[in-house]
Amino acid sequence: MTAHPRYAYLGPAGTFTEVALRAMVGPGAGEHVPVIDVPSALGAVRSGSVDYAVVAIENTVEGGVSATLDTLADGSPLVILGEVVLPIAFELVARPGTAFDSLARVGGHSHGWAQVRRWFAAHLPGVVFVASTSNTAAAMALAERPHSDVGFDAAIAPPGTAARLGLQLLRDGIADNPHAATRFVRVGRPEAVPAATGSDKTTLTVHLPTDRAGALLEMLEQFAARGVNLSRIESRPIGDRPGEYAFSIDALGHIADARMAEALVGLKRTCPVVVFLGSYPTANGAATEVLAGTSDEAFADGQAWVAALREGRVAS
Repeated sequence: MTAHPRYAYLGPAGTFTEVALRAMVGPGAGEHVPVIDVPSALGAVRSGSVDYAVVAIENTVEGGVSATLDTLADGSPLVILGEVVLPIAFELVARPGTAFDSLARVGGHSHGWAQVRRWFAAHLPGVVFVASTSNTAAAMALAERPHSDVGFDAAIAPPGTAARLGLQLLRDGIADNPHAATRFVRVGRPEAVPAATGSDKTTLTVHLPTDRAGALLEMLEQFAARGVNLSRIESRPIGDRPGEYAFSIDALGHIADARMAEALVGLKRTCPVVVFLGSYPTANGAATEVLAGTSDEAFADGQAWVAALREGRVAS
């Protein structure tokens, strides 16, 4: 890492991802490098042109962000080093003088649209969504380009966009779910894993050993038998094998915890592909529950007992 690290993020400036980046590293820290999409951000880390990327990985409306999950799992190793969760609501912006009732086409990012489409169905039924590389990019197009070049009348955008770009604010606080939130992660090349905090998360991609009855249960038992709780699990298609899936998993705990390390050993023994994507502090800081018999001490006692048996010492 350089003295002044470079961070790639979904641009342009003003996106929710840039807000997440500033929340993670603080104002003015390092150089912020806007890119056009998530694969470009993660590719820049892999190539070494930036030190880190901040990308969205999950939201409370659509679940996992496919572009992030798939790009993390495929290619040279990357690891997640931290996370932040941001509340998400949008404002509807347009050129000055635009009437709300006249809107026919609205621009924005597909993940943003997924979080407001019911609101539009209720307030502007029949409006057509036009995809853009980001919500901020859609708003900037309205502010900077001739009407004929844009293809939409208004855009959904992060709060404060209208004032920053000189656009008209038609509505604010737009959201299908008033409690919607998105989880963002900071990603880098493999390095020493951050120390365990007692409130940690481990992210993995796991392929099942075979496509047969019970294979998923066997994989899940590696966690359950060791008292490791999963906060997220979702299937992702394996691109060249139709009908077969990998699983993207967030497990509560740290690779330094004996129970998590034992679970990873079990996965490595029984699954053909296990991709470790990092152990890092959770955003909420809540202490991870440790079930009876699954503490580091309990595993150490068990191992000491087996060692005594091997040496022929009396052990009970």
